[in-house]
Amino acid sequence: MPQRKIIHVDCDCFYAAVEMRDDPSLREVPLAVGGAGGRGVVTTCNYKARAFGVRSAMPGSEARRLCPGLVTVPTDMARYQAASKQVMAILRELTDLVEPLSLDEAFLDVSEITDHKGSATLMARYLRERIRKEVGITVSAGVAPNKFLAKIASDWQKPDGLFVIRPEDVDSFVRALPVEKLFGVGQVTAAKLHALGVETCGDIQAVGPQVLVDRFGKQGYRLHEMAYGRDERPVVVSRIAKSVSVERTFSQDLPDRAACESVLAALVADLNRRLARKARQKPIHKLFVKVRYSDFSTHTLERVREQVSEPAETDYLPLFQELVGDKDRPVRLLGLGVRFRNDEAPVTQLRLFD
Repeated sequence: MPQRKIIHVDCDCFYAAVEMRDDPSLREVPLAVGGAGGRGVVTTCNYKARAFGVRSAMPGSEARRLCPGLVTVPTDMARYQAASKQVMAILRELTDLVEPLSLDEAFLDVSEITDHKGSATLMARYLRERIRKEVGITVSAGVAPNKFLAKIASDWQKPDGLFVIRPEDVDSFVRALPVEKLFGVGQVTAAKLHALGVETCGDIQAVGPQVLVDRFGKQGYRLHEMAYGRDERPVVVSRIAKSVSVERTFSQDLPDRAACESVLAALVADLNRRLARKARQKPIHKLFVKVRYSDFSTHTLERVREQVSEPAETDYLPLFQELVGDKDRPVRLLGLGVRFRNDEAPVTQLRLFD
């Protein structure tokens, strides 16, 4: 079985990061999203607030006691969802094997991806940089041979960090790992493990599986597997793709229509690479183009093109020309994509607290 390459991407203090992005004055103060009023609860907070001991799900009154200078803002889910959608779109440009865990974190299986020299580390760097530039927030990423280790790795150098656990490093890494870092080990389970003289995963290995199963039941076996860094869970794609698209934000605005038309071929090539990666591609129903001008106004146009199986530049050029018309305006972003026929997407419940 080939070695898996898993990336876990986790936005840093996500809701607070969006608030600080949109109001730079909030970057210099301890900030909580939610928690105002007598019974309010903190949804998340920035790292300045965390330094005072403020945490997610903490009553606002306790947060203000710990941090008298705490600034609170109300939650704005529409803005957070819009930022999340941008982040997930960037992730899905790299691979379709994306498993969102909430608005602000996801697993990616990049085992078969050949972009970026096939290096999951280079892929993670690329994703972090694109999200920083295009969404305006920072993300931490973990790279590892499985989901369990990738999630631990993404938290290792937070915020704005990247940590890699190579297959040959797994054994030494987990042996020294405190049991508190293991999924499902809270204060109660940690206390029971400490009572057995267990502080690290190396200690769990020494205790052996039978003692753990006798003491903790099914969880004991999971503890044993995690202590060796084992996790065979696949990345589960809960979202059935209704569309595939690519877009590029340009560091310098494209000055006119001719400049835009000159980059269409490269965008179409990127799109077809993405389509080729889809194992079970559904029939194409529509083609669409998207233009964002220098004033940030955004326009899209889509047309039914069911006879197209592999889109070409000549398929998109008429749509682009119809969308932009005769006027030359500086263009900040250009995108194009396809929509599939007869798709139904399941609903995924998202966490409120990050």
